[in-house]
Amino acid sequence: MPSQSRSSTVSRRNEILDDINVNGQVYVDELSTKFGVSEVTIRNDLDQLEQKGLLIRARGGAMRIEGRVGVDYHLSEKDKLHFQEKVRIGKAASKLIADSEIILIDSGTTTVEMAKNLDHIENLTVITNALNIAAALINNPNVNLTIPGGYLRKNSQSLVGPMAEKGLRNFHVDKAFLGVDGFDTHTGLYTPNIEEAHLNELMINIANHVVLLADSSKFKKKSFAFICSIDKIGTVVTDDKIADDDHKRLKDAGIEVIIA
Repeated sequence: MPSQSRSSTVSRRNEILDDINVNGQVYVDELSTKFGVSEVTIRNDLDQLEQKGLLIRARGGAMRIEGRVGVDYHLSEKDKLHFQEKVRIGKAASKLIADSEIILIDSGTTTVEMAKNLDHIENLTVITNALNIAAALINNPNVNLTIPGGYLRKNSQSLVGPMAEKGLRNFHVDKAFLGVDGFDTHTGLYTPNIEEAHLNELMINIANHVVLLADSSKFKKKSFAFICSIDKIGTVVTDDKIADDDHKRLKDAGIEVIIA
């Protein structure tokens, strides 16, 4: 398949995912008209996205997946969702970091956008368990990079397990920047993987200040493994689609909310 064709297919499927996450459902005939491609092409797009667990096929279209707490998407799939919001959140979060600080960056598609925006910070020490974060920082001359041990969890490209936990216990950091799969402002933060939840809890315990990077689609959702309650969070960086009740609940809890 020519590279231009591959690119247009990826872009179209990304837009389909955005549409279904905003509207809850999509229809084959409407998508065919919108993108100027055949209904056969659209059906193939939806079939491929369903195979990756990103939607549910229905007669004449597809629906958003609701209420599945155990879904553990690969980073390459999560990266397609709400990309522009993640870029803005990453840039806003990077402004919270000062020269010569020691910070910890969790794995994720939003935290990696922050990692791409650290060139202006001098003498920064970054501890991360995430290979995608390390890859984004490896050529940054201003960053002193530390990667604790562990075994690789491929879906999140993060190092987890007893070795990772033991390594983190040797550190204390100014700020920890976390990404999550679910954020319920009544109960707290969630992730699909128990080992990552335990590691996230440890990250929180070794940080003076905890910053959560979460686009608005993460709110009002729970996943399989509980990380912590909202009182452990100092700052939330999100986008302008956050619901009013969630915004108020965070502010009432004394949590700084930054809208990117």
